[in-house]
Amino acid sequence: MTKHFGPLVALDNVSIRFEPGSLHAILGENGAGKSTLVKCMMGYYRPDAGDIFVSGEKHAINNPRHAHQLGLGMVYQHFTLVPSMTVAENLILGEAQLPPIIPWEAERERIEEFQRTMPFKLDLDRPVASLAAGEKQKLEILKQLFLGRRVLILDEPTTVLTPAEADQILGLMRGMAGNQQLTVILITHKLREVLDFAGDVTVLRAGRRVGGGAAKDLASEELVRMMIGAGKIARAATRVETPTNAAYLDLRDLTVENDNGLMAVRGVSLQVRAGEIVGVAGVSGNGQRELVEALAGQRQPASGEMFVRGAVYSPRRGEMRQRKVFLLPEEPLRNACVGVMSVAENLAFRNFDEPRNTRYRWLISRRAIRGQALDLIDRYGIKAQGAEARLETLSGGNVQRTVLARELCEEVSVLVAQNPCSGLDFAAVAEIRSQLMDARNRGAAVLLISEDLDELLELADRIVVMFEGKFVYETPRDQADVQTIGRYMASPT
Repeated sequence: MTKHFGPLVALDNVSIRFEPGSLHAILGENGAGKSTLVKCMMGYYRPDAGDIFVSGEKHAINNPRHAHQLGLGMVYQHFTLVPSMTVAENLILGEAQLPPIIPWEAERERIEEFQRTMPFKLDLDRPVASLAAGEKQKLEILKQLFLGRRVLILDEPTTVLTPAEADQILGLMRGMAGNQQLTVILITHKLREVLDFAGDVTVLRAGRRVGGGAAKDLASEELVRMMIGAGKIARAATRVETPTNAAYLDLRDLTVENDNGLMAVRGVSLQVRAGEIVGVAGVSGNGQRELVEALAGQRQPASGEMFVRGAVYSPRRGEMRQRKVFLLPEEPLRNACVGVMSVAENLAFRNFDEPRNTRYRWLISRRAIRGQALDLIDRYGIKAQGAEARLETLSGGNVQRTVLARELCEEVSVLVAQNPCSGLDFAAVAEIRSQLMDARNRGAAVLLISEDLDELLELADRIVVMFEGKFVYETPRDQADVQTIGRYMASPT
């Protein structure tokens, strides 16, 4: 399979065989070609060269409907269900043709007969909106199987699941594959999922197949080397033990509303001490975004107080600079930068009006800002076509490095980071985690909100779980249990 997008070679002569009844993982960094490959398989893209064989017969798959007719289905990273409809209605919604009036008695009988052959069942009359994340993922899978798919592509299926839900879903898929009920193709970046559940693995890098084989014969270090190449692994985060210090960030009974005026953060209280990382775990949508926006001054709290180093904190630019409060928000190109502005300009957002970057104390000095940018580009390893390059031309990892350089180049008292490594490659992830740990080791209070539990277990000194806007569980790092944390992420009761 070969696919070009202009001068970019997204897939370069990739050949893979998926054995019947196997769970085959495709592993690779962002931009490795994983999504392009499966989109060619599903008919979203036309390959420039290469052939697809299904059950030994060559097919030119022109569109997703054709792929479905051949028995190929896909479960996407984010749910494609209709929340206001029931489980039964969602199951039949994907039929190629629906009659004007649905014969529900016959359809329910057909669905119930189908569910008797499945290893898990769902209440057909429950609205999808009332289902937990794990149940929604099961429904996505049931829908594909009900529609007759024999090959099921799972695109990062555990992103929105708790650890227990993720293990359950992948265990079910492995069991169904082992029983020859279907063939599963797992697209993931999580090595643990590959080593624990996959039978075979293929590694892509820069659009090429660079290795693979039986998962049981491959170690995690070997898979990482295949994914990023030899000699590119960044330094690991090194923890330095620090004495117990005063609370630098103190939240007291903080309540924050969402865009609809409903309570998203419900009277939370939390202290983060100097030289400490407190990790906030939770499934997305439980108030994390609103909490970060309140700390960033983007959303006014409904009630409660925030303190930084013992004084009341009102997040405005001048006060944030004076108190040394810095942020690494989610999706930095949308929330922390201006893409059409240059790297140098984005690096100067915090201090463009300080005397060192001005002339006559009011005119911005382009020369000074460019000099500052060149220094930070060198110190933080930002890969860009010079300081004047537009930020939107940088890769995701280098956009994040730019924000890191801006937020961490000065003395930091409080650092708030939300999903700082989301969507980045292994080398960028390792570097950013090291920078967060370095800030903690230098005495900063770090509040790390992350949907990646492995990240929290690696970096945090304490972990709290956020569920429906409240902190429902807290544990020190050395006593943290993944299953217990996962249970509270799903429900505190």
